[in-house]
Amino acid sequence: MALPYELAIGLRYTRAKRRNHFISFISLISMLGIALGVTALIVVLSVMNGFQSELRGRILAVVSHIQISGANGDMTGWDAVAAQASGQPHVLAAAPYVQAQGMLSSGQSVRGAMVRGILPELEDKVADFRPHMKEGTLESLTPGSFNVVLGSELARALGVFVGDKVTVIAPQGVVTPAGVLPRLKTFTVSGVFEVGMFEYDSGMALIRMEDAQLLYRLDDRVSGVRLKLDDLFMAPRVVRQLANTLNTPAYISDWTQSHANFFRAVQIEKNMMFIILSLIVAVAAFNIVSTLVMAVTDKQADIAILRTLGASPHSIMGIFIVQGALIGFIGLGLGVVGGVTLALNIDVVVPFIERVLGTQLFDKQVYYIPSLPSELQWRDVTTVTGVSFILSLVATLYPSWRASRVNPAEALRYE
Repeated sequence: MALPYELAIGLRYTRAKRRNHFISFISLISMLGIALGVTALIVVLSVMNGFQSELRGRILAVVSHIQISGANGDMTGWDAVAAQASGQPHVLAAAPYVQAQGMLSSGQSVRGAMVRGILPELEDKVADFRPHMKEGTLESLTPGSFNVVLGSELARALGVFVGDKVTVIAPQGVVTPAGVLPRLKTFTVSGVFEVGMFEYDSGMALIRMEDAQLLYRLDDRVSGVRLKLDDLFMAPRVVRQLANTLNTPAYISDWTQSHANFFRAVQIEKNMMFIILSLIVAVAAFNIVSTLVMAVTDKQADIAILRTLGASPHSIMGIFIVQGALIGFIGLGLGVVGGVTLALNIDVVVPFIERVLGTQLFDKQVYYIPSLPSELQWRDVTTVTGVSFILSLVATLYPSWRASRVNPAEALRYE
């Protein structure tokens, strides 16, 4: 089937060697600019997706998907609450916890920490401490052993290792004739974990739940129950369902609430990066305007001849839209291929750049992560492709309209 003549001529104009080589140079620059902008957009969005997923995974290794806490700070009959919550759709596991503030001291070092009492056999089902254990195991937290597992930065600040003793000071005091004295208990360090988030590595200590109940005088009460879901993004919906069905007065929160500011900031940053980098694509796309304006000037005689042969203004406009769109499409194709390739191989590219430059681009102490993560989402690729192609098409409209307004008599006067 023969191509429409507008499309055929537009393709021929794009391939043809021009008398004015500067037009070809501008066309090349436009293609490369669009390709570079699209590549940058895809890579940056993929890196931000990877960064967000990495941090979310590290946070949820400690925080859990949903937390049910007692209305008065403690909860009785946690097993009934856990059973009721486990009956909800998407809930995979439930585990009780005791959580309170405490001071840890060793020698001359004193640090504040969040002390969490857990049942190791249930904690494994709602949190991911096990892969992050540097020394020891959670199974060392047995009833009455008064063992403690510390975050790596907390252990380093206290200057303790596995087997050393630390003193845990509870804020609940003991009334004596001399006044109120804090409660103290000596614990043995039986493990060290490192999740890669300074907030938790420097400020969390894990002990056995029965030991925590004894230390904080809770008897058989707990602070609440933590839940794990089969889909972490279903957490808000499950929270609403639990609020309507749970029989016990309690506060129910999910991970999107407990770290809402952090994840909102990451999403805002991602959106702003998309807008900023889209401007690069826009600048490159509007170079097409210069290319087509000069092409229209160069082809005025051809336009006049086509008009005298019966071509309509809309047909002339279509010819140059095809030419400009093809420039944008080629640049867009190169950019998508380059961006997807880089995003999928960022773990190879970044170490290569670090070796060439002889420096570390991403310090673990600053960025929480030892290497640059990348998570390519085809939804982002589709969005970038659509926006870039629309910008390329918009850039062709004015020059094409100018071409359709060329007067044949004026154009052929000096030919």
